[in-house]
Amino acid sequence: MTRTANSLTDAELDEYLEFACRLAELAGNAILPHFRSGLGVENKAAHGYDPVTLADRQAEELIRGEIARTYPSHGVIGEEFGSRPGESPLTWVVDPIDGTRGFVLGLPQWGTLIALNDGCRPVLGVMHQPFIGETFTGCRRGAFLRRAGTRTPLRARRVKTLADASMCATHPDMFNTASERAAFQRVVDACKQTRYGTDCYAWCLLAAGLIDIVIEAQLNAYDIQAPIPIIEAAGGVVTTWSGHSPHNGGQVVAAGDPEIHRILLKMLNDRDV
Repeated sequence: MTRTANSLTDAELDEYLEFACRLAELAGNAILPHFRSGLGVENKAAHGYDPVTLADRQAEELIRGEIARTYPSHGVIGEEFGSRPGESPLTWVVDPIDGTRGFVLGLPQWGTLIALNDGCRPVLGVMHQPFIGETFTGCRRGAFLRRAGTRTPLRARRVKTLADASMCATHPDMFNTASERAAFQRVVDACKQTRYGTDCYAWCLLAAGLIDIVIEAQLNAYDIQAPIPIIEAAGGVVTTWSGHSPHNGGQVVAAGDPEIHRILLKMLNDRDV
């Protein structure tokens, strides 16, 4: 029988979430010895800079091996080793180190992203940062920050206006067309402050109610599928710039406040607010 999110029981969802957290911890244990170690870096981009390290590849191999042993019928999509379809519609979507550019510089704004997609959409997401010791989780049963044996509920915050809002984006260079740059700048000009270089941490800070907006472009599915359930379970909204499903990446905008999100869609599409 085909299983989807609507047919997964709470017990099954809990099982898969705990498995995802264990996967992320195993990956973190493999990655940490390489962090701030002078690890060699390979540029896998034909043009520009897209770094990958031994830590990225080892962590994804470990994750894929555990999935194959535990749930052999499930599929896997990963940044480093591509797609392996499964017999089940359930597919794990993995980015072993989201934020490799920061990782190779010794910055802590990176993490392991793991999502479970039911064939239609991601139903759970995990972001684990082993150096800091934080794990953010989200599914229909809630969003939480796990740290040092504690579990704290996450709740996105509400703001009255864009002038009160703080925004994060990975880097302004990701907006590579004139229209994208103009759209992003309209939001920058309206917000209280904008910070860069946060990668996957930004989505989690939004879910935790510490920032208000994240705007990105050129995302892949493995960049965004894990953050989606975390943001949504915390009460935030995440879509493409056109207001559609963000599961496949591309241009993505998230806000903790649904009304602010509505305003952002108008601004990004150059419509009157």
